[in-house]
Amino acid sequence: MELTYHQTLDVKGAKCPMPLVKSRKAITELPVGHILRVIATDRGSVADFQGWVKAAKNVELLAQEVVQEGGQELYVHYLRRTS
Repeated sequence: MELTYHQTLDVKGAKCPMPLVKSRKAITELPVGHILRVIATDRGSVADFQGWVKAAKNVELLAQEVVQEGGQELYVHYLRRTS
């Protein structure tokens, strides 16, 4: 998947809830309309991000994908700051 993004947040190795905590902080530092790509190794981050965007007023989940890198599954999330 090729989405244009403005910043990448690498949270590989971080366990729940840290990928979400760090993403919340990072998204508030982006200008409205910009896209944050988050790369995580925590399988639970998929559901965590889906739940967060349902409750959050300032973020939209554009896409999620699972990619293989060096025999490891990476969970990639694309978030847009909306306000």
